[in-house]
Amino acid sequence: MAGPEETADFAALIRELKDRSGLSYGVLAKRLHMSTSTLHRYCNGDAVPTEYAPVERFARLCKATPDELVEAHRRWILADGARQRERKAAAAGAPTATAPAATATPAPGTNTPAPGTNPPEPSQPTAPDPDPGNNTRTRTRRRTTLLTAAAVAVVLAATALVPRLLSGDDNNGDRKQEAGSVTSTGNGSSGPSPSSKSKATSSPSTSTSPSDSASPSRSATAKTGTSATPGGKADGGAATAAVPLTVTSRPYAWESPCSQTYLVDEDAAKVPPPPTEQDAPSWVSALGAVSADSQYLELTVQGTGQETVVLQSLNVRVVQSGAPLAWNAYTMGYVGVGCGGGVPTHSFDVGLDATRPVATPKSGQTGLPYKVSESDPEVLYITAGAASHDVRWYMELAWTSGTRHGVLRIDDQGKPFHTSGMSGRPRYGYSLDDSEWVPHQDD
Repeated sequence: MAGPEETADFAALIRELKDRSGLSYGVLAKRLHMSTSTLHRYCNGDAVPTEYAPVERFARLCKATPDELVEAHRRWILADGARQRERKAAAAGAPTATAPAATATPAPGTNTPAPGTNPPEPSQPTAPDPDPGNNTRTRTRRRTTLLTAAAVAVVLAATALVPRLLSGDDNNGDRKQEAGSVTSTGNGSSGPSPSSKSKATSSPSTSTSPSDSASPSRSATAKTGTSATPGGKADGGAATAAVPLTVTSRPYAWESPCSQTYLVDEDAAKVPPPPTEQDAPSWVSALGAVSADSQYLELTVQGTGQETVVLQSLNVRVVQSGAPLAWNAYTMGYVGVGCGGGVPTHSFDVGLDATRPVATPKSGQTGLPYKVSESDPEVLYITAGAASHDVRWYMELAWTSGTRHGVLRIDDQGKPFHTSGMSGRPRYGYSLDDSEWVPHQDD
């Protein structure tokens, strides 16, 4: 079996699920819309899917339990990380091609060029350097100038810092607060795209301020932008080392198709058929849809190094709350087709109708703190319910690692999550027999 240990562990699990299901490679591949050879390579450990979505569909087809779904996600994260490390190592070890010289240097005392090169044209002879030591003296002068400029910069920086230290501005104590925000991918990708480090442009704003709803992007940049792994001092100082963890959020994950409903401001005849889970982000974006009654989020939290990062708390911040949207509701499940599902571990409920919503562990489950590292990620599941309000909101994940601590903002690509109640609204389900949306049988 090819690949590192993480890839082998991932392949072993999906092989076990495949063998237990009793389904052939051909049947599974057809239902997953992929080639049989590709599926065979995944099961043999010769390849790792670039996204988690096909892994989840495969596991559900094989009747995986909720615990097995969580374990499949964990092993895929580790295998995908190992694959990326191997790719970087291969790129770093590749020889760098150098351009051949246009002409060869003649041997001392002769005008004969080296074999295989074009001799200089007679009409353009190369004049000898009248002062062979000139280049050396020029380099020396440039080096001296650069060193002098660097020394002046250090003196100026020290001069500017002394008054601040004397006035007591730098009073952060031993632990440095680092802020950041998380751009959700929404499509089950392995993680947020890396970005450059940024500075904190202002202190964190109050989440319930009415002005936040007018400009949600501004509140995001107040915590050093929309990077998944930025680092910066909370007092607005220079950026520090990168935050030691990453968070990938999927705001349009489904606990089950039957439990996921969206509000759309369109008549049923103009709404396209329900998408698959992996296509839900583009379907929602195209229609301007809003999660109805509840929103199911999947957060994958992973350290970026071997040091342990402790997840201290997960706080909910409401940007805006008002009356529910007066739109039609469309359920993603098909009429007459049953849905299954369970409650995975590390699941939280959020009641968005409350004055101060909090993330509460579901019955029988332990809450934060959790520990993560590069080799030990965690997957958190959030069910945010809104029955009587239209709510825009985001979350903040507080973390500590040694003497460092900070907060990561978790939102929908720089915008707040959007969840609305649907009480009394017309509700539709999609009929496979009629190929159209029909009134929901409960209405």
